[in-house]
Formats: sequence, C-alpha cells, structure tokens
Amino acid sequence: MAGGRPRAFDSEAALDRALEVFWRQGYEGTGISDLTKAMGINNAPSLYNAFGNKEQLFSKVLDRYADGPARYIREAFDQPTARAAVEALLHGAADATTDPDHPRGCITVQGALAYSPGATSAREELTARRAAGEAALRARLERARDTGDLPAGADPEGLARYFTTIYQGIAVQAAGGATREQLHQIVDTAMTVWPAPAPTPA
Repeated sequence: MAGGRPRAFDSEAALDRALEVFWRQGYEGTGISDLTKAMGINNAPSLYNAFGNKEQLFSKVLDRYADGPARYIREAFDQPTARAAVEALLHGAADATTDPDHPRGCITVQGALAYSPGATSAREELTARRAAGEAALRARLERARDTGDLPAGADPEGLARYFTTIYQGIAVQAAGGATREQLHQIVDTAMTVWPAPAPTPA
C-alpha cells in the first residue's frame, strides 16, 4: 500500500527559515503568513500539520537555535576549568550575536523583552530557558568550588547571576549596534571580577 504524499518542503530547512523570522521579528511580530511564506509552505493548515501551532513551532525553533547558532554554549561548558568555561561562553556570545549571517542579538533574550498577555506561554518558555541556563552555570561553578578550581570562599550563585547578566547584556548591546570588538572588551572587563586564588600559606 502506498504511503501518504511526501511533503513538498525540507523540514530542517523550513525550521531554519522560521528561526530567522522569529529571531528578526520576535514572537509577537511574526504572523503565520510570515512563517508560511518564509518556510515555503502553502498555507496555515499545512504548517500546523507539520509543526503544530505557532507556540509549538516557536519551541521547535528554540531547540533548533540551541543546536545551531547557540551551540557554543554547550561547547563552553566542556572547557576544563570554570574560568575557561565562562570566558568561552561570553566570548562565544560576542561572536554569535554579531554574526553577519544571522540577525543580531539572541533570540532567547530579544524574544522576551516585550509581550502581550496573549503570548504568555511563549514568554514563560523563554524565561524558563534563561533560568535553566543560569542554573547550569551555577552548577558548573559549584562543582568548580568543590574541586578547588574556585576558591572555597567564592559565591557560585552570585557569580552565575553576574555572568548571566553580562551574557544577556551582550545580546542587547549587539542588537543595538555594538561592534564585536566592543563586546569582547566588555567580556575582558567582566572577567576582572573572577575570584583570585587563595593565598598560599607561608
């Protein structure tokens, strides 16, 4: 028995195009017609059949973003020391948010700056993803303190909150036109607060 008619579009490529639209226009500013046009899908029912409703598509796009333009985040956490991980995270953000092949800024930061009540679920998902990122960084810093990579008196929670704020600020500054060089300078300045090693006993 023959199967159903194959889709006339590449799902992976369509998700990439949806990512670009959401990233450039934001969740609120993106209409279904914008998505069907960009994704090469004939009509709204075809989009819903392939990807679900707008909120479900947005969630898939965020996963695509994490696996693509934002993969530097996972790579940063693989660094051997906590300081190297944070530096890789922030310098990676400076590069990614100014990549000329993509819209400026970060979709998870830009996407939640302004929302109407009707977009609560999308805003909540973005908030949850940002919170998960801060929690992951806090856990990485806690492990560093436990293993001696950070001084015993260091504050992983405070450091995670600080560097997360810098990270999000990089995205906002990039969207506002800051240059890549300026953002890397911000990272270098931010890293000066890194806790100094405990003095070696005489």
